[in-house]
Amino acid sequence: MSGYEVEIIKPEEKDRLIDEEYRENFSYGRKANLSGMCIKLLTNVEEFKEMWEDNFKSMNEDVRPHGRIFALKTGREETQVLYEPVSKTCFLLDCDYYGYVKSLALAVSGDFLEEYHSIHSRYSVHGAAVDYKGVGTAIIAPSGVGKTTQAYGLILEEDVRLIADDWFYTIIVGNGLDVQASEKNCYIRVDIASDIEEYKELLKGVSLDSYGRAVTNVRRVLGEAAMKENTTLRNVIHLKRDPEDDRILRKVETDEAMRYILKNNFCNPHRLITDSRKRKLRKEFFEKLYERTTVYMVNTTATIQENLEQIKDIALER
Repeated sequence: MSGYEVEIIKPEEKDRLIDEEYRENFSYGRKANLSGMCIKLLTNVEEFKEMWEDNFKSMNEDVRPHGRIFALKTGREETQVLYEPVSKTCFLLDCDYYGYVKSLALAVSGDFLEEYHSIHSRYSVHGAAVDYKGVGTAIIAPSGVGKTTQAYGLILEEDVRLIADDWFYTIIVGNGLDVQASEKNCYIRVDIASDIEEYKELLKGVSLDSYGRAVTNVRRVLGEAAMKENTTLRNVIHLKRDPEDDRILRKVETDEAMRYILKNNFCNPHRLITDSRKRKLRKEFFEKLYERTTVYMVNTTATIQENLEQIKDIALER
């Protein structure tokens, strides 16, 4: 779960904060290209600016932002998140964790996409995705259950490429689903190397933040082919941790998958607006997602390696 609560503010309050209270606080401004959307970071924290540049693809400065995130140190002790939904403007105040900067930027883009409908509508999903010979598999689960670890285990296999380790976008095309990457490089935790030994080399010479994480390029260890921009989604894997269930892997139907995703708040702790209208939009999207894919449930009470072998059977179509 996220360690903050979101306070919705009115456009007038947003204008006041920008024009009066924080107008001297914008030391750096950078635009990111998130699947064609322009999200702009304004910050007075140099580390945030540098990690943002490493994390996301840059956007041409001539493009007007679809959303903004102001990540500012103001001298207060507690972190505060404010969001003005009309202009898609988010304030992250007095936070020293880049993970929130990244996640809130992606949440702003997700909110924009939910309000922008066309024949090529895109949707934002908090989850991991990999490609194997043109076939995509998504791992969607609550934080802390192991989706990122499993995704990194998968891409050690030949012909498996990482699309996203934390967040991706989808486009519904007829009866199919195209999945697109959200990030250029990944913000990973240092203890991934204790779970998967092959990644020890990845963290050599990398500067970690105070949370033991770093934005790093997995291509350094696994080669340029380790990551891919998009894939066609065929499989969805949900993870749960239930010691009373002795089944490790099984297929599930749409109604059970819907109960899972609703019970777990769409497996996304970084939703800026959570009213009934937004819940309806997200519910309708996941129904479409499940209707177009084969859905599995993996119980993660086994070892990481045992679970990985089950997930390989799905992703590698063994």
